[in-house]
Amino acid sequence: QVQIVESGGGLVQPGGSLKLSCTASGITFKFYTMKWFRQAPGKERELVAAITYLHGPTYVDSVKGRFTISRDNGRNTVALEMNSLRHEDTAVYYCRADLDNSSAFYWGQGTQVTISS
Repeated sequence: QVQIVESGGGLVQPGGSLKLSCTASGITFKFYTMKWFRQAPGKERELVAAITYLHGPTYVDSVKGRFTISRDNGRNTVALEMNSLRHEDTAVYYCRADLDNSSAFYWGQGTQVTISS
């Protein structure tokens, strides 16, 4: 049984920081690229960051220099450290596990991040 579970969302002031976590179970973690997406109200879901088992991370331009994605292959987890948060970062953040060399993927349920002023 595959489970992708996010945690760590919350309410943060502009300029603040937050760390999201995602745990994956029921998959062979090394064969999956882990990704963070986000979706704001009225907007389409967008890819924020991605990281493979061995290779370095990639980011959407709007978060470069502010967000850091990492994975702990021993614990089957991926994290997203978010700094210098802005109002436009407000969204539901989703973790997704993508099977390499495949079209298969698994979504988490999402965690709300709200940047308030």
